[in-house]
Amino acid sequence: MSAIREMMCSDTTEGREAALNKLLPMQQGDFEKLYEALEGNPVTIRFLDPPLHEFVPTEEADIAALAKTQGKTVEQIKNIIASLHEFNPMMGHRGCRLDVTYPEIAKMQTRAIIRAAINVNKAHAGWNIVPEIMIPLVGELKELKFVKDIVVAVADEEIKAAGVDLRYEVGTMIEIPRACLTADEIAKEAEFFCFGTNDLTQMTFGFSRDDAGKFLDAYYNAKIYENDPFAKIDRNGVGKLMEMAVSLGKSVRPNMHFGICGEHGGDPSSVEFCHDIGLTYVSCSPFRVPIARLAAAQANIKNPRK
Repeated sequence: MSAIREMMCSDTTEGREAALNKLLPMQQGDFEKLYEALEGNPVTIRFLDPPLHEFVPTEEADIAALAKTQGKTVEQIKNIIASLHEFNPMMGHRGCRLDVTYPEIAKMQTRAIIRAAINVNKAHAGWNIVPEIMIPLVGELKELKFVKDIVVAVADEEIKAAGVDLRYEVGTMIEIPRACLTADEIAKEAEFFCFGTNDLTQMTFGFSRDDAGKFLDAYYNAKIYENDPFAKIDRNGVGKLMEMAVSLGKSVRPNMHFGICGEHGGDPSSVEFCHDIGLTYVSCSPFRVPIARLAAAQANIKNPRK
């Protein structure tokens, strides 16, 4: 956390890189443990996604300590914290937008992902780890290409320096309706799609997942909504966007693979829907995994894949 705060408070690229260099071994260590736990199976790693304001200190003592570390006054640190405030942070400076603004973040995370894969592959001769690097919150082909170009340059540099043969994939998280509508364009650069249905739902409906609880009960009572759209995929709206994205993506990459990440991944009816439109995996909260596995098996029995 301290290294992230140092990065946020740095005024120069060099300062941010120095802070990120402290994070690099931590990230690499986390990814190595992740690869080890998956025992050679595919691993998808999403780039930093939350808005930066989530990392700022709020206690006076923490603010004072950060000011001392950064060689700034408490007032300067408070001004930086204030500048990070956003009225709608989930639609603000987060996801791939962080990497466009601060490419050094993408460089650090790419190094950590690739170095970790190389180390774990060396330790397990029978494994063939293929990192799947996921760039979140993309809504425009050019922003995906901007970040992907950074990823590819750094990844290839690391692989060459290590003298190994390592394959990796770069894909994106589909969370914005525009990404679904332009999925054929985005598929030119993305090797896989993962639907972030929490954000895709709130952006499609136009209400905040964090605030909707204040009025959704009235909608249920009035029979406007039969189900919580954040718990069960809205097939008529969000679902149609997902189907469109799958179809458009496959028109460019016939062998493209698709997944889902969100609370919907643990809902049986949503899992069945994802199976029917051609998704290959679901990701959900740990406590929902048993339900998701059972639902996936039942969906395949009901509608076997050809």
